[in-house]
Amino acid sequence: MSPPPVALTIAGSDSSGGAGIAADLRTFAAFGVHGAAALTAVTAQNTTGVRAVEAVSPALVRAQIAAVLEDLEPGALKTGMLHSAPVVEAVGQALAGVTAPLVIDPVMVATSGARLLEPDAVEALQALMARARLVTPNLAEAAILAGRPVASLEDLQEAARRIARLGPRAVLVKGGHASGDPVDVLLEGGAFHVLRGTRVPGRNTHGTGCTLSAAITALLARGVPLLDAARRAKEYVERSIARAPGLGRGAGPLGHFPSGLDGA
Repeated sequence: MSPPPVALTIAGSDSSGGAGIAADLRTFAAFGVHGAAALTAVTAQNTTGVRAVEAVSPALVRAQIAAVLEDLEPGALKTGMLHSAPVVEAVGQALAGVTAPLVIDPVMVATSGARLLEPDAVEALQALMARARLVTPNLAEAAILAGRPVASLEDLQEAARRIARLGPRAVLVKGGHASGDPVDVLLEGGAFHVLRGTRVPGRNTHGTGCTLSAAITALLARGVPLLDAARRAKEYVERSIARAPGLGRGAGPLGHFPSGLDGA
């Protein structure tokens, strides 16, 4: 029996298990991919909000990534919450020479409003994007990165163009925070692809951004082309929202597995 593909997530923890590395690792497992993790920050949070954040030292972040890369050979990698400029720079140093696809989820602000990326780290994150196979901002993140409001489909496309100038090979602007059914825009190779979905009613959407980027990363590690990976990941997120277990008093976590025991 051949070993499974490996994917590495470089992200923060969520003490309630709904987002961050917890969501990433569950998503990797759902797609039959072995998940490795490098922790960048520890958060105290639950479904109602973030209480506290503390960064891991840049040296330890580099050491975690180096330990994985020298032994497991990930087929794809992703970043989530990086929190500070020194940590972003440490990640860039640790990934020097890595050729596996890199997905950057530019986590900046929690749904509750808590700041997850320090303001002076935005420029460092933009520099890291030049190495990315894909960047996956939501509407608020796209507005920060593009320097303009993002609401309409045309806005999503213009934001994708502006973010692409930072150097990533592709940009997926997620429209899930807008009203109506969720519409995402993928810009790859100069061409736009509009990915339409169906809004699943309910409050259980904690970790959707992490889950989407992790699903794309897992599929890239399996050799799936990016456009197909983005479509399949979007469908997976919708299914995961629909089977959410209903935990917590706020925005609850997703149901990453059909039965809680089996894969996707």
